[in-house]
Amino acid sequence: MEGMEHWKDQLKQLKIQFEPWKNQFEQWWHQAIDYLNQIPPVQLYAAIAVLLISTLLLLSIRLFKRAKSNTILLTGLSGSGKTVLFYQLRDGSSHQGTVTSMEPNEGTFVLNSESNKKGKIKPVPLVDVPGHSRLKPKLDEFLPQAAGIVFIVDSLEFLPNCRLVSEYLYDILTKSSVVKKKTPLLICCNKTDKVTAHTKEFIRKQLEKEIDKLRESRSAISAADISNDFTLGVPGEAFAFSQSRNKVTIAEASGLTGDIAAVEQFIREHVKP
Repeated sequence: MEGMEHWKDQLKQLKIQFEPWKNQFEQWWHQAIDYLNQIPPVQLYAAIAVLLISTLLLLSIRLFKRAKSNTILLTGLSGSGKTVLFYQLRDGSSHQGTVTSMEPNEGTFVLNSESNKKGKIKPVPLVDVPGHSRLKPKLDEFLPQAAGIVFIVDSLEFLPNCRLVSEYLYDILTKSSVVKKKTPLLICCNKTDKVTAHTKEFIRKQLEKEIDKLRESRSAISAADISNDFTLGVPGEAFAFSQSRNKVTIAEASGLTGDIAAVEQFIREHVKP
């Protein structure tokens, strides 16, 4: 009983404390009503219309920007040749071999192979995202604007890096920003001008096997510990890229020699000239 009386006293005190605030709010409310009543109806309706139109315009601009995602992302492990490929696409130069970037290379330009074409050619927004493990989160900043992803694999050093490549690729293919938009992805097997480079078919099969192992190991972890937004493949079946929700293709290229026709074709399929 004493406890109940104590709580009643507390409630009474709170009511007394809030009474001035209540009175002040009522005063403000009446002042606002009086002010609105003094405004001619035509002006009031016009102000409301302007507010609604401005809000709709801002929403439309945001939706339009999302719908017009047309950036091509170059990504992959550090040293795979992303930056060399970026320069080849931009100006036909390899910049004298391997260049490891620690900041994204961004540019909007007409592809070098199209620079001499007549007529209006649409420039391509291109981003080379650093592959260093500490900088991978930067990829998340660009994925929502991606019209396509070029995932670059070093064909020479593929086997020692197979696990790391597969993990990075798995993470991309299970991102909600990629899956929901069904962003197409090209696995670009780079440096195929070298004799000891692995073929695209060998790389594809090894990646599918490794991703299948990853899928099984990650499914054994509780959902609370998994950072991926979606899962890959069909339960009970060996993984294949054909099971991905977004289209995955694979091609060979050499950024150093300029043999990048497959990459240019992929870009133009998803960023129309």
